[in-house]
Amino acid sequence: MSQTITGDVNEAGETGQSVAAAIRAALLESDPHAKVMATRRVARDWRLGRLAHVFDVAMPDEPGRPETPELLPPNRMPKRGKAGSERGRIALWHAIAHIEFVAIDLALDMAGRFGAGMDRQFVDDFLSVAADEAIHFALLDRHLRKSGSHYGALPAHNGLWDAASETRHDVAARLAVVPMVLEARGLDVTPATIERARAVGDPAGARILERILDDEIRHVRFGANHFAATAERLGKEPVNLWKTLVSRHFRGTVKPPFNDSARSAAGLPLGLYAGVA
Repeated sequence: MSQTITGDVNEAGETGQSVAAAIRAALLESDPHAKVMATRRVARDWRLGRLAHVFDVAMPDEPGRPETPELLPPNRMPKRGKAGSERGRIALWHAIAHIEFVAIDLALDMAGRFGAGMDRQFVDDFLSVAADEAIHFALLDRHLRKSGSHYGALPAHNGLWDAASETRHDVAARLAVVPMVLEARGLDVTPATIERARAVGDPAGARILERILDDEIRHVRFGANHFAATAERLGKEPVNLWKTLVSRHFRGTVKPPFNDSARSAAGLPLGLYAGVA
């Protein structure tokens, strides 16, 4: 069910609604299209000064989810099929679409859960990330539909949101794990996926991934910058703090191959993740 963001407009142009309430409403939206629209609206209203810089409501432990896709543990996910097959291609695009759909909620939750304790730029950055992820998902869902499928047609796993749950009490841990590990991994694997799309005659898919890669470099940079500022505020050395938090809160492994040039552009120097794998 769609949750509409409403509020009376005052002389300052604000709706009278807090940014936290608007973020929470977008998080709880379960319909994918409505979540995309709500997220873009929150980001736009915040950018235009229509939402009060107030954090007066808590973020939900779980975001709204559509009835499909069915969410399975990672070890129960079906095989994608042979590389290059129609089934395999659709499974790949569906998996990427799911990543981008969950990424909307990750960015919204980052801004809404931790914004009260951070500076305004933090909210600016992660609401802009949320809007980017919403566009990415919409592009991928449209690409799936042109391929004769749609988001929700296949099962997916909930591992990305598990990372949010694990770090819900600590902004430094959330920054260390989500943008600086999970999104950074996208920098490593996306170039090869772009080449695969081109190789099978899918230039439209390759262009979508090129856009995602460009945006994700900026997203990771936001995370790295705010992590460094948080470490300084805590009086901690950033590299050691990052390694400690990743070891404590990330259930997977940080392993090569790494896209060193993209990581460097995103503010992740080699010295940060060298020796972690």
